[in-house]
This record gives sequence, C-alpha cells and structure tokens, in this order.
Amino acid sequence: MTPEIEQKLKALHLKIEALVRSNSTLQKENNALNEALKESKHSSQNLIKSIEKIQNQLDIAKYRQAGMTPDEKKNFEKKISRFVKEIDKCIALLSV
Repeated sequence: MTPEIEQKLKALHLKIEALVRSNSTLQKENNALNEALKESKHSSQNLIKSIEKIQNQLDIAKYRQAGMTPDEKKNFEKKISRFVKEIDKCIALLSV
C-alpha cells in the first residue's frame, strides 16, 4: 500500500473510533434519560392516584354534609355506580 492510502485508512479508522465512542456516550445518555422518564411517569401516576383519592374524599365529605345540589348528587351517584362496576369487573377477572 502506498503511504497516502495508509494515511487515509488511518484517518478513517480514527474517525470510526470517535464515532463508536460518541455512539456509546449517546447510548448511555439515552438510557439515563429513559430511566428518568420512567421515574417521572411513575411519579405522575402516583400523583394522579393521590388527586383522585382526595377528590373522592372531598365528594364523600360533600355527600355527608347533605348540602349537595341535585346535579352534584347525581354526579356522585354516577361515580359510585362506575366504581361498583369496576369492582364487579375485578371480581369477575379474579374468579376466572
């Protein structure tokens, strides 16, 4: 091989090594970002569950006070019916 070709091959080899290192770094960063995203999603889901729980407690407190308007009472009864249906579905799935 001529020195010119060897020099070009060497330069190409160095560029490939740099790309491999860069790719490895990017993969590690991507993995870290994916992990952070999973944690954020999990935290978000937990917050949503907490909000729903608090909202349900608030609805129950309103119902206990008997100061609900007819529309609020109707919405509350719909929620209770929906929860009962979900519980029934869970029981059916557990029975299989």
